[in-house]
Amino acid sequence: MDADFKAQLDQERTKVEDAFDFLGCKVGRGTYGHVYKAKKKDGSDTRDYALKQIEGVGLSTSACREISLLRELKHVNVITLQRVFLSHADRRVSLLLDFAEYDLWHIIKFHRSAKQNKKTVTCARGMVKSLLYQILGGIHYLHSNWILHRDLKPANILVMGDGIERGRVKIADMGFARLFNSPLKPMADLDPVVVTFWYRAPELLLGARHYTKAIDIWAIGCIFAELLTYEPIFHCKQEDIKTSTPYHHDQLDRIFSVMSFPADKEWEDMKKMPEYTRLSKEFKKSNYANYSLSKYMDKHSVRSDSRAFQLLTRLLTIDPTKRLSALDAMNDPYFKEDPRPTDE
Repeated sequence: MDADFKAQLDQERTKVEDAFDFLGCKVGRGTYGHVYKAKKKDGSDTRDYALKQIEGVGLSTSACREISLLRELKHVNVITLQRVFLSHADRRVSLLLDFAEYDLWHIIKFHRSAKQNKKTVTCARGMVKSLLYQILGGIHYLHSNWILHRDLKPANILVMGDGIERGRVKIADMGFARLFNSPLKPMADLDPVVVTFWYRAPELLLGARHYTKAIDIWAIGCIFAELLTYEPIFHCKQEDIKTSTPYHHDQLDRIFSVMSFPADKEWEDMKKMPEYTRLSKEFKKSNYANYSLSKYMDKHSVRSDSRAFQLLTRLLTIDPTKRLSALDAMNDPYFKEDPRPTDE
Protein backbone atom coordinates (compact mmCIF):
# COMPACT_ATOMS: atom_id res chain seq x y z
CA MET A 1 0.00 0.00 0.00
CA ASP A 2 1.28 3.48 -0.89
CA ALA A 3 2.69 5.15 2.24
CA ASP A 4 0.90 8.46 1.65
CA PHE A 5 -2.44 6.72 1.05
CA LYS A 6 -1.97 4.64 4.19
CA ALA A 7 -1.22 7.79 6.21
CA GLN A 8 -4.34 9.45 4.85
CA LEU A 9 -6.44 6.38 5.80
CA ASP A 10 -5.01 6.47 9.31
CA GLN A 11 -6.04 10.10 9.69
CA GLU A 12 -9.58 9.50 8.38
CA ARG A 13 -10.25 6.29 10.30
CA THR A 14 -11.87 6.80 13.71
CA LYS A 15 -9.61 5.60 16.48
CA VAL A 16 -11.16 3.73 19.36
CA GLU A 17 -9.43 5.95 21.94
CA ASP A 18 -10.84 9.06 20.24
CA ALA A 19 -14.40 7.73 20.18
CA PHE A 20 -14.65 6.07 23.60
CA ASP A 21 -13.70 6.64 27.22
CA PHE A 22 -12.56 3.54 29.05
CA LEU A 23 -14.36 3.32 32.39
CA GLY A 24 -12.07 1.86 35.02
CA CYS A 25 -10.30 -1.48 34.84
CA LYS A 26 -11.06 -4.42 32.58
CA VAL A 27 -14.35 -6.22 33.28
CA GLY A 28 -13.59 -9.57 31.75
CA ARG A 29 -11.44 -11.77 29.58
CA GLY A 30 -12.50 -13.63 26.45
CA THR A 31 -10.86 -16.47 24.58
CA TYR A 32 -8.54 -14.16 22.67
CA GLY A 33 -8.69 -10.80 24.40
CA HIS A 34 -9.47 -8.50 27.33
CA VAL A 35 -12.79 -6.73 27.77
CA TYR A 36 -13.26 -3.17 29.05
CA LYS A 37 -16.30 -1.08 29.89
CA ALA A 38 -16.55 2.05 27.74
CA LYS A 39 -18.80 4.99 26.91
CA LYS A 40 -19.03 7.26 23.85
CA LYS A 41 -17.10 10.48 24.24
CA ASP A 42 -19.45 12.59 22.13
CA GLY A 43 -22.40 11.88 24.42
CA SER A 44 -24.61 10.82 21.48
CA ASP A 45 -26.01 8.09 23.72
CA THR A 46 -25.62 7.17 27.36
CA ARG A 47 -25.29 3.43 26.89
CA ASP A 48 -22.37 1.47 28.29
CA TYR A 49 -20.46 -0.65 25.79
CA ALA A 50 -17.96 -3.48 26.04
CA LEU A 51 -14.68 -3.10 24.14
CA LYS A 52 -12.85 -6.33 23.53
CA GLN A 53 -9.23 -5.73 22.65
CA ILE A 54 -7.86 -8.70 20.73
CA GLU A 55 -4.58 -10.01 22.10
CA GLY A 56 -1.48 -9.89 19.95
CA VAL A 57 -0.59 -7.78 16.95
CA GLY A 58 -2.51 -7.82 13.71
CA LEU A 59 -5.64 -9.64 12.66
CA SER A 60 -5.17 -13.31 13.56
CA THR A 61 -7.12 -16.17 12.00
CA SER A 62 -9.05 -16.65 15.25
CA ALA A 63 -9.98 -12.95 15.41
CA CYS A 64 -11.10 -13.00 11.76
CA ARG A 65 -13.24 -16.05 12.50
CA GLU A 66 -14.90 -14.46 15.54
CA ILE A 67 -15.54 -11.19 13.70
CA SER A 68 -16.95 -12.89 10.61
CA LEU A 69 -19.35 -14.97 12.72
CA LEU A 70 -20.48 -12.08 14.92
CA ARG A 71 -21.17 -9.86 11.90
CA GLU A 72 -23.64 -12.44 10.57
CA LEU A 73 -25.40 -13.29 13.84
CA LYS A 74 -28.55 -11.43 14.84
CA HIS A 75 -30.48 -12.87 17.78
CA VAL A 76 -31.69 -11.41 21.06
CA ASN A 77 -29.80 -14.06 23.03
CA VAL A 78 -26.47 -13.75 21.22
CA ILE A 79 -24.07 -10.89 21.87
CA THR A 80 -24.19 -8.16 19.20
CA LEU A 81 -21.10 -6.85 17.45
CA GLN A 82 -21.63 -3.11 17.01
CA ARG A 83 -18.39 -2.14 15.29
CA VAL A 84 -14.79 -3.16 14.62
CA PHE A 85 -11.89 -0.75 15.16
CA LEU A 86 -8.60 -1.35 13.32
CA SER A 87 -5.51 0.64 14.22
CA HIS A 88 -2.74 0.62 11.61
CA ALA A 89 -0.43 2.54 13.94
CA ASP A 90 -0.04 -0.29 16.46
CA ARG A 91 -1.86 -3.01 14.45
CA ARG A 92 -4.47 -3.54 17.17
CA VAL A 93 -8.04 -4.77 16.76
CA SER A 94 -10.94 -3.83 19.06
CA LEU A 95 -14.51 -5.14 18.97
CA LEU A 96 -17.38 -2.96 20.20
CA LEU A 97 -20.05 -5.17 21.81
CA ASP A 98 -23.12 -5.01 24.02
CA PHE A 99 -22.23 -4.37 27.66
CA ALA A 100 -23.80 -6.77 30.14
CA GLU A 101 -23.73 -5.98 33.84
CA TYR A 102 -23.67 -9.60 34.97
CA ASP A 103 -22.64 -13.10 33.95
CA LEU A 104 -23.75 -16.47 35.29
CA TRP A 105 -20.39 -17.15 36.91
CA HIS A 106 -20.80 -14.17 39.24
CA ILE A 107 -24.51 -14.78 39.79
CA ILE A 108 -23.90 -18.40 40.81
CA LYS A 109 -20.89 -17.43 42.93
CA PHE A 110 -23.03 -14.88 44.83
CA HIS A 111 -25.68 -17.50 45.64
CA ARG A 112 -23.07 -20.12 46.51
CA SER A 113 -21.38 -17.73 48.97
CA ALA A 114 -24.75 -16.91 50.54
CA LYS A 115 -25.49 -20.61 50.88
CA GLN A 116 -22.11 -21.30 52.50
CA ASN A 117 -22.64 -18.42 54.94
CA LYS A 118 -26.14 -19.72 55.72
CA LYS A 119 -27.79 -16.56 54.40
CA THR A 120 -31.29 -16.81 52.99
CA VAL A 121 -30.72 -15.64 49.42
CA THR A 122 -32.69 -17.89 47.10
CA CYS A 123 -32.56 -18.03 43.32
CA ALA A 124 -36.22 -18.02 42.25
CA ARG A 125 -37.37 -21.04 40.23
CA GLY A 126 -38.73 -18.71 37.59
CA MET A 127 -35.36 -17.01 37.21
CA VAL A 128 -33.53 -20.31 36.70
CA LYS A 129 -36.12 -21.37 34.16
CA SER A 130 -35.94 -18.08 32.27
CA LEU A 131 -32.13 -18.14 32.16
CA LEU A 132 -32.07 -21.71 30.85
CA TYR A 133 -34.79 -21.07 28.26
CA GLN A 134 -32.91 -18.08 26.86
CA ILE A 135 -29.63 -20.01 26.71
CA LEU A 136 -31.39 -22.76 24.78
CA GLY A 137 -32.96 -20.15 22.49
CA GLY A 138 -29.58 -18.66 21.65
CA ILE A 139 -27.98 -22.05 21.07
CA HIS A 140 -30.91 -23.21 18.94
CA TYR A 141 -30.30 -20.14 16.76
CA LEU A 142 -26.58 -20.92 16.47
CA HIS A 143 -27.17 -24.59 15.71
CA SER A 144 -29.85 -23.70 13.14
CA ASN A 145 -27.16 -21.64 11.41
CA TRP A 146 -24.66 -24.52 11.55
CA ILE A 147 -22.55 -23.02 14.31
CA LEU A 148 -21.13 -24.85 17.33
CA HIS A 149 -20.22 -22.56 20.23
CA ARG A 150 -17.81 -25.13 21.77
CA ASP A 151 -17.01 -23.19 24.94
CA LEU A 152 -20.26 -22.78 26.87
CA LYS A 153 -19.72 -22.10 30.57
CA PRO A 154 -21.23 -19.69 33.13
CA ALA A 155 -18.62 -16.98 32.45
CA ASN A 156 -19.69 -16.87 28.78
CA ILE A 157 -23.38 -16.45 29.57
CA LEU A 158 -24.00 -12.72 30.09
CA VAL A 159 -27.11 -11.16 31.65
CA MET A 160 -28.11 -7.59 30.84
CA GLY A 161 -28.56 -5.12 33.71
CA ASP A 162 -30.83 -2.08 33.93
CA GLY A 163 -32.40 -0.89 30.69
CA ILE A 164 -34.83 -2.15 28.07
CA GLU A 165 -33.07 -5.53 27.93
CA ARG A 166 -32.93 -6.05 31.70
CA GLY A 167 -32.60 -9.76 32.50
CA ARG A 168 -31.93 -10.81 28.92
CA VAL A 169 -29.31 -13.50 28.36
CA LYS A 170 -26.53 -12.91 25.83
CA ILE A 171 -24.32 -15.81 24.77
CA ALA A 172 -20.82 -14.38 24.39
CA ASP A 173 -17.24 -15.24 23.44
CA MET A 174 -17.37 -16.84 20.01
CA GLY A 175 -13.60 -17.37 19.95
CA PHE A 176 -13.94 -21.17 19.77
CA ALA A 177 -17.11 -21.22 17.62
CA ARG A 178 -16.99 -23.16 14.34
CA LEU A 179 -19.23 -23.89 11.37
CA PHE A 180 -20.08 -27.59 11.26
CA ASN A 181 -22.16 -28.04 8.07
CA SER A 182 -19.27 -29.11 5.84
CA PRO A 183 -15.86 -29.09 7.57
CA LEU A 184 -12.90 -29.88 5.31
CA LYS A 185 -11.34 -31.81 8.18
CA PRO A 186 -12.69 -33.60 11.26
CA MET A 187 -13.42 -31.08 14.01
CA ALA A 188 -10.77 -32.70 16.22
CA ASP A 189 -8.11 -31.89 13.61
CA LEU A 190 -9.09 -28.22 13.53
CA ASP A 191 -8.74 -27.84 17.31
CA PRO A 192 -7.59 -30.85 19.33
CA VAL A 193 -9.29 -29.74 22.55
CA VAL A 194 -12.33 -27.55 23.10
CA VAL A 195 -14.61 -26.62 26.00
CA THR A 196 -13.41 -25.94 29.55
CA PHE A 197 -12.92 -29.28 31.33
CA TRP A 198 -15.84 -29.08 33.76
CA TYR A 199 -18.30 -28.57 30.88
CA ARG A 200 -16.68 -30.97 28.42
CA ALA A 201 -18.85 -33.77 27.06
CA PRO A 202 -17.70 -37.38 27.61
CA GLU A 203 -17.28 -38.02 23.87
CA LEU A 204 -14.70 -35.20 23.79
CA LEU A 205 -12.87 -36.65 26.77
CA LEU A 206 -12.71 -39.99 24.94
CA GLY A 207 -11.17 -38.42 21.86
CA ALA A 208 -14.11 -38.20 19.45
CA ARG A 209 -12.90 -36.84 16.12
CA HIS A 210 -16.31 -36.16 14.59
CA TYR A 211 -18.33 -34.48 17.32
CA THR A 212 -21.66 -32.71 16.98
CA LYS A 213 -23.83 -29.96 18.46
CA ALA A 214 -24.50 -32.42 21.30
CA ILE A 215 -21.33 -31.10 22.98
CA ASP A 216 -23.05 -27.73 23.47
CA ILE A 217 -26.13 -29.46 24.92
CA TRP A 218 -23.99 -31.33 27.48
CA ALA A 219 -22.43 -28.02 28.55
CA ILE A 220 -25.91 -26.50 28.94
CA GLY A 221 -26.86 -29.46 31.13
CA CYS A 222 -23.83 -28.73 33.33
CA ILE A 223 -24.84 -25.07 33.57
CA PHE A 224 -28.44 -26.03 34.42
CA ALA A 225 -27.26 -28.30 37.24
CA GLU A 226 -25.09 -25.45 38.54
CA LEU A 227 -28.05 -23.06 38.52
CA LEU A 228 -30.07 -25.58 40.52
CA THR A 229 -27.37 -26.39 43.11
CA TYR A 230 -24.93 -23.40 42.98
CA GLU A 231 -22.12 -25.95 42.57
CA PRO A 232 -20.31 -27.04 39.38
CA ILE A 233 -21.59 -30.58 38.92
CA PHE A 234 -18.43 -32.05 37.39
CA HIS A 235 -15.70 -30.00 39.06
CA CYS A 236 -12.24 -31.52 39.29
CA LYS A 237 -8.62 -30.41 39.17
CA GLN A 238 -8.36 -27.73 36.49
CA GLU A 239 -5.41 -28.13 34.16
CA ASP A 240 -4.14 -26.21 31.17
CA ILE A 241 -7.11 -25.77 28.81
CA LYS A 242 -4.78 -25.71 25.82
CA THR A 243 -3.35 -29.19 26.40
CA SER A 244 -3.43 -31.18 23.16
CA THR A 245 -4.65 -34.38 24.87
CA PRO A 246 -8.44 -34.78 25.00
CA TYR A 247 -8.37 -37.64 27.50
CA HIS A 248 -8.67 -36.53 31.12
CA HIS A 249 -8.79 -39.21 33.80
CA ASP A 250 -9.89 -37.00 36.69
CA GLN A 251 -12.70 -35.41 34.70
CA LEU A 252 -14.07 -38.79 33.62
CA ASP A 253 -13.81 -40.01 37.21
CA ARG A 254 -15.85 -37.01 38.36
CA ILE A 255 -18.56 -37.65 35.74
CA PHE A 256 -18.83 -41.32 36.73
CA SER A 257 -18.84 -40.37 40.43
CA VAL A 258 -22.01 -38.38 39.76
CA MET A 259 -23.66 -40.29 36.91
CA SER A 260 -22.29 -43.84 37.43
CA PHE A 261 -20.28 -45.71 34.82
CA PRO A 262 -22.49 -46.09 31.73
CA ALA A 263 -23.96 -49.49 31.00
CA ASP A 264 -23.36 -50.90 27.52
CA LYS A 265 -26.98 -50.22 26.50
CA GLU A 266 -26.71 -46.57 27.62
CA TRP A 267 -23.89 -45.80 25.18
CA GLU A 268 -23.35 -48.58 22.68
CA ASP A 269 -20.72 -46.66 20.67
CA MET A 270 -18.59 -45.90 23.71
CA LYS A 271 -16.33 -48.86 22.85
CA LYS A 272 -15.62 -47.25 19.48
CA MET A 273 -14.17 -44.10 21.04
CA PRO A 274 -10.42 -43.58 20.36
CA GLU A 275 -9.56 -43.49 24.08
CA TYR A 276 -11.81 -46.38 25.16
CA THR A 277 -8.93 -48.85 25.50
CA ARG A 278 -7.17 -46.51 27.92
CA LEU A 279 -10.44 -45.94 29.78
CA SER A 280 -11.08 -49.67 30.20
CA LYS A 281 -7.60 -50.15 31.69
CA GLU A 282 -7.91 -47.28 34.18
CA PHE A 283 -11.54 -47.61 35.30
CA LYS A 284 -13.47 -50.39 36.97
CA LYS A 285 -17.22 -50.19 36.37
CA SER A 286 -18.13 -51.71 39.74
CA ASN A 287 -16.43 -48.83 41.59
CA TYR A 288 -19.26 -46.53 40.47
CA ALA A 289 -22.21 -48.87 41.02
CA ASN A 290 -23.62 -46.86 43.93
CA TYR A 291 -23.59 -43.50 42.17
CA SER A 292 -26.41 -41.89 40.18
CA LEU A 293 -27.52 -38.46 39.08
CA SER A 294 -30.72 -38.77 41.11
CA LYS A 295 -28.75 -39.40 44.32
CA TYR A 296 -26.47 -36.44 43.61
CA MET A 297 -29.31 -34.04 42.90
CA ASP A 298 -31.37 -35.31 45.84
CA LYS A 299 -28.51 -34.19 48.12
CA HIS A 300 -29.06 -30.73 46.67
CA SER A 301 -32.83 -30.84 47.24
CA VAL A 302 -33.76 -31.47 43.60
CA ARG A 303 -36.25 -34.34 43.55
CA SER A 304 -36.01 -37.03 40.89
CA ASP A 305 -39.74 -36.73 40.13
CA SER A 306 -39.48 -32.99 39.37
CA ARG A 307 -39.72 -31.62 35.82
CA ALA A 308 -36.36 -29.90 36.35
CA PHE A 309 -34.60 -33.18 37.11
CA GLN A 310 -36.23 -34.96 34.19
CA LEU A 311 -35.04 -32.28 31.78
CA LEU A 312 -31.56 -32.36 33.33
CA THR A 313 -31.27 -36.11 32.70
CA ARG A 314 -32.13 -35.56 29.03
CA LEU A 315 -29.52 -32.81 28.67
CA LEU A 316 -26.87 -34.93 30.42
CA THR A 317 -27.56 -38.11 28.46
CA ILE A 318 -24.22 -39.89 28.20
CA ASP A 319 -24.75 -41.02 24.60
CA PRO A 320 -24.46 -37.93 22.36
CA THR A 321 -26.77 -39.44 19.73
CA LYS A 322 -29.57 -39.62 22.32
CA ARG A 323 -29.02 -36.18 23.82
CA LEU A 324 -31.77 -33.59 23.32
CA SER A 325 -31.56 -30.90 20.69
CA ALA A 326 -31.91 -27.30 21.88
CA LEU A 327 -35.35 -27.03 20.27
CA ASP A 328 -36.58 -30.26 21.90
CA ALA A 329 -35.34 -28.97 25.24
CA MET A 330 -37.25 -25.70 24.75
CA ASN A 331 -40.42 -27.75 24.22
CA ASP A 332 -39.87 -29.81 27.36
CA PRO A 333 -42.78 -29.93 29.90
CA TYR A 334 -40.50 -28.17 32.41
CA PHE A 335 -41.13 -24.89 30.56
CA LYS A 336 -44.88 -25.49 30.35
CA GLU A 337 -45.49 -25.55 34.09
CA ASP A 338 -45.69 -22.41 36.24
CA PRO A 339 -43.77 -20.23 36.67
CA ARG A 340 -43.33 -19.78 32.92
CA PRO A 341 -40.01 -18.47 31.53
CA THR A 342 -39.69 -14.75 30.73
CA ASP A 343 -36.99 -12.44 29.36
CA GLU A 344 -36.48 -10.80 32.75
